[in-house]
Amino acid sequence: MVNKMNPNKFMLGKKIGMTQLMDDEGVVSPVTVIEVNTNTILTIKTKEADGYSAVVVGYGDVAEKRLNKPKVGQFKLWNAKPVKVIKEFRVSEDHGFEKGQTIDVSVFEKDQKVSVKGRTIGKGFAGTVKRWNFACGPMTHGSKSHRITGSIGAGTTPGRVLRGKKMPGHMGDKNRTIKNLVVVGNNVEKGLLYVKGAVPGKKGNLIEVTST
Repeated sequence: MVNKMNPNKFMLGKKIGMTQLMDDEGVVSPVTVIEVNTNTILTIKTKEADGYSAVVVGYGDVAEKRLNKPKVGQFKLWNAKPVKVIKEFRVSEDHGFEKGQTIDVSVFEKDQKVSVKGRTIGKGFAGTVKRWNFACGPMTHGSKSHRITGSIGAGTTPGRVLRGKKMPGHMGDKNRTIKNLVVVGNNVEKGLLYVKGAVPGKKGNLIEVTST
């Protein structure tokens, strides 16, 4: 989704972890540290040629021998250095970006609100009590329904399990976006961005930051 107010602020980074920062008034805030080493614009898509305006951003270094032939050919077509992650961002027609341009953490200012997207931590296979916060059954001696799912529908009508029923299954490992997080500060020299609050994913996960 394109941000109509300012769609031209974005970057890819890696979650380092959490810490705390103190402002000038002595207020301590929990922050997530996002590391941004390389954000390079690989190519630019235009409305005349592609039907919409967008930029393709590359993040992270990777050896060419680790890529398959289609990806190697794509980078040669773009005349760009191979990267680990490729992401496309929609931008306005008057974005002002150029091919080969590098994006760093200075694009986000202090107190600016951003949306942070990441992949949540995988929890493996989980039952309904853990996954959906179902209540437990009787815990007394003789009960055989401590943490079981229970009834999942009538046998005759409709004679099937309705779509969307909360059931046991794989928990976590899904894309999640946290909106309206506040940028506390940045360190351009080290390529670090400090965002107030927690963001999805574990340490080392790919993080996508866009302006809101």
